[in-house]
Amino acid sequence: MLKAGIVGLPNVGKSTLFNALTRSRKAEAANYPFCTIDPNVGVVIVPDERAYVLKAIAKTNVVVPAAIEFVDIAGLVAGASKGEGLGNQFLANIRETDAIVHVVRCFVDDDIIHTMGAVDPVRDIEVISTELVLADLESVEKRISKTQKLAKSGDKDAQAELALLERLVPHLNENKPANILPATDDEKKLLQFFQLLSAKPVIYACNVAEGDLATAEENPFVKKVADFVKVHHDAAYVPISARIESELIDLSPEEAKEFLKDLGVTDSGVSCSSRAPMRSSACRPTSPPEKRKCVAGPSRKDGRLRRPPA
Repeated sequence: MLKAGIVGLPNVGKSTLFNALTRSRKAEAANYPFCTIDPNVGVVIVPDERAYVLKAIAKTNVVVPAAIEFVDIAGLVAGASKGEGLGNQFLANIRETDAIVHVVRCFVDDDIIHTMGAVDPVRDIEVISTELVLADLESVEKRISKTQKLAKSGDKDAQAELALLERLVPHLNENKPANILPATDDEKKLLQFFQLLSAKPVIYACNVAEGDLATAEENPFVKKVADFVKVHHDAAYVPISARIESELIDLSPEEAKEFLKDLGVTDSGVSCSSRAPMRSSACRPTSPPEKRKCVAGPSRKDGRLRRPPA
């Protein structure tokens, strides 16, 4: 099962989004930093109508929907790579995930504290990205010192590993995440083996005010995020309104559709957020035909999740 970590600065809406995704109120959402300490965990069945199209093609009556385990991780602050705030715990929790949902605040509300003052989503993204990169740089430098001896002895695998590690150092020093390092298929497999934090695929969830959801693409904060992550992270983004989604938790699917229709939107940001890491449905034919299953799952190639097409 794919495991996705929900991350972000304190008070950006992570726990509210987690509650909406899992249709629960497990995570405490409060107006102060670090109201989440121990990570909350929930499993979500991912809606995907394509699986039912493939069901007809495969001639089966069995559809196995995809599922994602979401983890609500404590808010990060600048200096986390050196242990500031809940930094060490935060980084350890991210290391255990397959993908990252990075929640970014794209709304102004004087009643909700922002730990860094004014709302600036690009700055917020850079804070977290920098901490992940710094933690990775430390890991890479330690790995180089361990690999050099083997490489000098003539070990070809160690030599290939060392060559990639030495390419990573200047890349990370330029504050670039590992997931945008140009690499061959073999090098991508090595990157996975290194378990670098910034090598994980990321989807950016732009948390907008309730009144902005229908026109989120026009939101100046969302525009800044869209431009920035495309150029610097080769990543996708999805607008959400965590507060609206929290109000949908107690509604039936039909009531939720009517509620969203009144707001001028047809799909919820939560649905997009849960589908984002799972970009394909696969049919696994078996014999005899009556045992065939249509199994939905994450889009992977060479073991890596793929960014959804623009």
